[in-house]
Amino acid sequence: MRYVIIGCGNVGMELARRWSAAGHHVTGTTTSPSRVDELKQICAEVAVLRGSDKEAVAAATKDADAVVLTVSPRLNRSFDAESRIAEYADTLTATAATAAAVHPRVIFVSSVSSYGAGTGLVIDESTPTTDDADASPRNFIAGEDAVLATPRGAAIRIPDVHGHPRDIDYPARVRMAHELLGGSVPFDGDALLYRIDYRDAAAAIDFVVTNDLVGVYNAVPDAEVPPTNREFFAEICAAEGLPELTYRAEIRTPLVPISSAKLRSEGFTFSH
Repeated sequence: MRYVIIGCGNVGMELARRWSAAGHHVTGTTTSPSRVDELKQICAEVAVLRGSDKEAVAAATKDADAVVLTVSPRLNRSFDAESRIAEYADTLTATAATAAAVHPRVIFVSSVSSYGAGTGLVIDESTPTTDDADASPRNFIAGEDAVLATPRGAAIRIPDVHGHPRDIDYPARVRMAHELLGGSVPFDGDALLYRIDYRDAAAAIDFVVTNDLVGVYNAVPDAEVPPTNREFFAEICAAEGLPELTYRAEIRTPLVPISSAKLRSEGFTFSH
Protein backbone atom coordinates (compact mmCIF):
# COMPACT_ATOMS: atom_id res chain seq x y z
CA MET A 1 0.00 0.00 0.00
CA ARG A 2 1.03 3.60 -0.55
CA TYR A 3 0.47 6.00 2.33
CA VAL A 4 1.16 9.69 2.83
CA ILE A 5 1.64 11.14 6.31
CA ILE A 6 1.31 14.91 6.43
CA GLY A 7 3.04 16.25 9.53
CA CYS A 8 5.71 13.84 10.77
CA GLY A 9 6.09 14.66 14.43
CA ASN A 10 6.48 11.94 17.05
CA VAL A 11 3.21 10.20 16.18
CA GLY A 12 3.66 10.58 12.43
CA MET A 13 7.21 9.25 12.60
CA GLU A 14 6.12 6.24 14.64
CA LEU A 15 3.33 5.53 12.15
CA ALA A 16 5.82 5.80 9.26
CA ARG A 17 8.16 3.40 11.04
CA ARG A 18 5.35 0.86 11.52
CA TRP A 19 4.18 1.06 7.94
CA SER A 20 7.67 0.97 6.40
CA ALA A 21 8.53 -2.07 8.53
CA ALA A 22 5.36 -3.75 7.21
CA GLY A 23 6.51 -3.19 3.62
CA HIS A 24 4.29 -0.24 2.71
CA HIS A 25 5.48 2.69 0.61
CA VAL A 26 5.38 5.75 2.87
CA THR A 27 5.74 9.38 1.89
CA GLY A 28 6.37 11.65 4.86
CA THR A 29 6.05 15.41 4.77
CA THR A 30 7.59 18.20 6.77
CA THR A 31 7.63 21.97 6.63
CA SER A 32 11.32 22.01 7.63
CA PRO A 33 14.00 21.18 5.02
CA SER A 34 16.39 20.43 7.90
CA ARG A 35 14.32 17.34 8.77
CA VAL A 36 14.50 15.70 5.33
CA ASP A 37 17.46 13.45 6.17
CA GLU A 38 15.74 12.31 9.38
CA LEU A 39 12.56 11.36 7.53
CA LYS A 40 14.48 9.60 4.76
CA GLN A 41 15.66 7.06 7.32
CA ILE A 42 12.13 5.64 7.62
CA CYS A 43 10.17 6.97 4.63
CA ALA A 44 10.50 5.92 1.00
CA GLU A 45 9.88 9.51 -0.09
CA VAL A 46 9.93 12.88 1.65
CA ALA A 47 8.16 16.05 0.58
CA VAL A 48 8.72 19.51 2.01
CA LEU A 49 5.38 21.30 1.95
CA ARG A 50 2.75 23.12 3.93
CA GLY A 51 -0.55 21.32 4.33
CA SER A 52 -2.39 24.36 3.02
CA ASP A 53 -0.53 24.23 -0.32
CA LYS A 54 -3.11 22.50 -2.53
CA GLU A 55 -0.84 21.95 -5.52
CA ALA A 56 1.94 20.43 -3.40
CA VAL A 57 -0.46 18.23 -1.43
CA ALA A 58 -2.15 17.03 -4.62
CA ALA A 59 1.22 16.05 -6.11
CA ALA A 60 2.37 14.25 -2.96
CA THR A 61 -0.87 12.27 -2.56
CA LYS A 62 -1.60 11.50 -6.20
CA ASP A 63 -1.10 7.72 -6.01
CA ALA A 64 -1.76 7.20 -2.31
CA ASP A 65 -4.22 4.68 -0.90
CA ALA A 66 -4.73 6.86 2.18
CA VAL A 67 -3.59 10.21 3.54
CA VAL A 68 -3.09 10.71 7.28
CA LEU A 69 -2.93 14.15 8.86
CA THR A 70 -0.86 14.16 12.05
CA VAL A 71 -0.26 17.89 11.99
CA SER A 72 0.35 19.79 15.22
CA PRO A 73 0.38 23.53 15.88
CA ARG A 74 3.71 24.87 17.04
CA LEU A 75 4.01 24.94 20.82
CA ASN A 76 5.43 28.46 20.97
CA ARG A 77 2.34 29.72 19.11
CA SER A 78 -0.14 27.94 21.34
CA PHE A 79 0.43 29.71 24.65
CA ASP A 80 -2.15 32.48 24.27
CA ALA A 81 -5.53 32.84 22.61
CA GLU A 82 -4.43 35.49 20.10
CA SER A 83 -1.46 33.45 18.84
CA ARG A 84 -3.61 30.35 18.43
CA ILE A 85 -5.99 31.96 15.94
CA ALA A 86 -3.75 32.06 12.86
CA GLU A 87 -1.57 29.09 13.87
CA TYR A 88 -4.44 26.65 14.36
CA ALA A 89 -6.32 27.83 11.28
CA ASP A 90 -3.31 27.27 9.01
CA THR A 91 -2.06 24.06 10.60
CA LEU A 92 -5.37 22.27 11.19
CA THR A 93 -8.29 23.67 9.19
CA ALA A 94 -6.41 24.59 6.04
CA THR A 95 -4.51 21.30 5.93
CA ALA A 96 -7.65 19.21 6.42
CA ALA A 97 -9.62 21.16 3.84
CA THR A 98 -6.80 20.89 1.31
CA ALA A 99 -6.30 17.15 1.79
CA ALA A 100 -10.04 16.48 1.63
CA ALA A 101 -10.27 18.44 -1.61
CA VAL A 102 -7.61 16.38 -3.39
CA HIS A 103 -8.00 12.85 -1.99
CA PRO A 104 -11.00 10.61 -1.17
CA ARG A 105 -9.45 8.81 1.83
CA VAL A 106 -8.20 11.13 4.55
CA ILE A 107 -7.74 10.39 8.25
CA PHE A 108 -7.50 13.45 10.50
CA VAL A 109 -5.92 13.14 13.94
CA SER A 110 -8.02 15.44 16.08
CA SER A 111 -8.25 16.24 19.78
CA VAL A 112 -10.56 15.62 22.72
CA SER A 113 -10.76 19.42 22.95
CA SER A 114 -13.46 19.01 20.29
CA TYR A 115 -15.76 18.04 23.17
CA GLY A 116 -14.85 21.04 25.32
CA ALA A 117 -15.78 20.34 28.93
CA GLY A 118 -18.18 17.65 27.73
CA THR A 119 -21.76 16.83 28.65
CA GLY A 120 -23.43 13.93 30.40
CA LEU A 121 -21.85 11.31 32.64
CA VAL A 122 -19.55 9.78 30.01
CA ILE A 123 -18.34 11.16 26.70
CA ASP A 124 -18.54 9.02 23.57
CA GLU A 125 -18.63 9.80 19.87
CA SER A 126 -22.32 10.75 20.05
CA THR A 127 -21.53 13.58 22.50
CA PRO A 128 -21.99 16.98 20.81
CA THR A 129 -18.88 18.96 19.98
CA THR A 130 -18.28 22.15 21.90
CA ASP A 131 -19.30 25.67 20.94
CA ASP A 132 -16.31 27.15 22.80
CA ALA A 133 -14.86 30.07 20.88
CA ASP A 134 -11.16 29.27 21.39
CA ALA A 135 -9.15 28.56 18.25
CA SER A 136 -8.10 25.09 19.44
CA PRO A 137 -11.50 23.35 19.47
CA ARG A 138 -12.85 25.52 16.66
CA ASN A 139 -10.11 24.42 14.26
CA PHE A 140 -10.00 20.79 15.33
CA ILE A 141 -13.76 20.66 14.71
CA ALA A 142 -13.43 22.48 11.38
CA GLY A 143 -10.71 20.02 10.34
CA GLU A 144 -12.94 17.10 11.28
CA ASP A 145 -15.86 18.58 9.36
CA ALA A 146 -13.80 18.99 6.20
CA VAL A 147 -12.60 15.39 6.28
CA LEU A 148 -15.90 13.84 7.38
CA ALA A 149 -17.70 15.56 4.49
CA THR A 150 -15.94 13.11 2.17
CA PRO A 151 -17.32 9.56 1.73
CA ARG A 152 -14.28 7.83 3.28
CA GLY A 153 -13.09 10.35 5.83
CA ALA A 154 -12.24 9.51 9.44
CA ALA A 155 -11.35 11.57 12.50
CA ILE A 156 -9.51 10.14 15.51
CA ARG A 157 -9.81 12.17 18.71
CA ILE A 158 -6.80 11.72 20.98
CA PRO A 159 -5.69 13.28 24.28
CA ASP A 160 -2.25 14.57 25.29
CA VAL A 161 0.51 12.51 23.64
CA HIS A 162 3.48 11.42 25.73
CA GLY A 163 6.18 8.77 25.99
CA HIS A 164 8.53 9.59 23.11
CA PRO A 165 12.20 9.79 24.15
CA ARG A 166 12.50 13.31 22.78
CA ASP A 167 9.30 14.54 24.40
CA ILE A 168 9.49 17.24 27.03
CA ASP A 169 8.66 15.37 30.24
CA TYR A 170 6.04 16.71 32.62
CA PRO A 171 8.41 18.23 35.22
CA ALA A 172 10.17 20.07 32.38
CA ARG A 173 6.79 21.28 31.09
CA VAL A 174 5.98 22.68 34.52
CA ARG A 175 9.35 24.44 34.78
CA MET A 176 8.84 25.89 31.29
CA ALA A 177 5.38 27.13 32.26
CA HIS A 178 6.86 29.00 35.20
CA GLU A 179 9.88 30.33 33.30
CA LEU A 180 8.09 31.42 30.11
CA LEU A 181 4.48 31.94 31.18
CA GLY A 182 4.75 33.03 34.79
CA GLY A 183 3.06 29.81 35.86
CA SER A 184 -0.16 30.60 33.96
CA VAL A 185 -1.37 27.98 31.47
CA PRO A 186 -4.32 28.05 29.03
CA PHE A 187 -5.89 24.79 30.23
CA ASP A 188 -8.66 24.03 32.73
CA GLY A 189 -7.38 22.81 36.07
CA ASP A 190 -10.49 20.68 36.62
CA ALA A 191 -10.22 18.80 33.31
CA LEU A 192 -9.22 15.14 33.44
CA LEU A 193 -5.64 14.63 32.25
CA TYR A 194 -6.12 11.83 29.75
CA ARG A 195 -2.87 10.82 28.01
CA ILE A 196 -1.92 8.44 25.23
CA ASP A 197 1.47 6.92 24.52
CA TYR A 198 2.75 7.92 21.08
CA ARG A 199 2.93 4.24 20.10
CA ASP A 200 -0.73 3.66 20.93
CA ALA A 201 -1.65 6.80 19.00
CA ALA A 202 0.17 5.48 15.92
CA ALA A 203 -1.36 2.03 16.42
CA ALA A 204 -4.87 3.52 16.55
CA ILE A 205 -4.31 5.36 13.27
CA ASP A 206 -2.91 2.22 11.69
CA PHE A 207 -5.95 0.28 12.92
CA VAL A 208 -8.45 2.78 11.46
CA VAL A 209 -6.65 2.82 8.11
CA THR A 210 -6.08 -0.95 7.89
CA ASN A 211 -9.68 -1.73 8.77
CA ASP A 212 -11.03 0.96 6.43
CA LEU A 213 -13.03 2.60 9.23
CA VAL A 214 -14.84 5.87 8.61
CA GLY A 215 -16.43 8.44 10.90
CA VAL A 216 -15.32 9.59 14.35
CA TYR A 217 -13.43 7.46 16.87
CA ASN A 218 -12.10 8.26 20.33
CA ALA A 219 -8.62 6.86 20.88
CA VAL A 220 -8.35 7.57 24.60
CA PRO A 221 -7.00 5.00 27.06
CA ASP A 222 -10.11 4.54 29.19
CA ALA A 223 -9.29 1.68 31.57
CA GLU A 224 -9.37 4.14 34.47
CA VAL A 225 -10.32 7.75 35.11
CA PRO A 226 -7.19 9.91 35.38
CA PRO A 227 -6.53 12.74 37.86
CA THR A 228 -7.36 16.32 36.99
CA ASN A 229 -4.75 18.68 35.61
CA ARG A 230 -4.71 20.48 38.95
CA GLU A 231 -4.13 17.28 40.94
CA PHE A 232 -1.48 15.93 38.60
CA PHE A 233 0.56 19.10 38.26
CA ALA A 234 0.26 20.08 41.93
CA GLU A 235 2.28 16.98 42.81
CA ILE A 236 4.96 17.91 40.28
CA CYS A 237 5.09 21.51 41.49
CA ALA A 238 5.50 20.32 45.07
CA ALA A 239 8.29 17.91 44.07
CA GLU A 240 10.06 20.65 42.09
CA GLY A 241 9.65 23.25 44.84
CA LEU A 242 7.55 25.48 42.57
CA PRO A 243 4.28 27.35 43.18
CA GLU A 244 1.19 25.68 41.81
CA LEU A 245 0.15 26.57 38.30
CA THR A 246 -2.77 28.87 37.59
CA TYR A 247 -5.30 27.77 34.97
CA ARG A 248 -6.93 30.19 32.53
CA ALA A 249 -9.42 27.61 31.16
CA GLU A 250 -9.15 28.99 27.62
CA ILE A 251 -8.75 25.50 26.11
CA ARG A 252 -11.36 23.33 27.75
CA THR A 253 -11.13 19.55 27.69
CA PRO A 254 -13.48 17.01 29.27
CA LEU A 255 -14.37 17.19 32.95
CA VAL A 256 -16.09 13.80 32.76
CA PRO A 257 -14.82 10.36 31.68
CA ILE A 258 -14.24 9.57 28.00
CA SER A 259 -15.11 6.21 26.45
CA SER A 260 -13.26 4.53 23.58
CA ALA A 261 -15.71 1.62 23.51
CA LYS A 262 -16.50 2.23 19.84
CA LEU A 263 -12.88 1.74 18.77
CA ARG A 264 -12.36 -1.17 21.15
CA SER A 265 -15.50 -2.85 19.83
CA GLU A 266 -13.81 -2.98 16.42
CA GLY A 267 -10.96 -4.95 17.98
CA PHE A 268 -8.43 -2.28 18.99
CA THR A 269 -6.51 -2.58 22.26
CA PHE A 270 -4.29 -0.07 24.05
CA SER A 271 -0.87 -1.61 24.75
CA HIS A 272 1.07 1.11 26.59
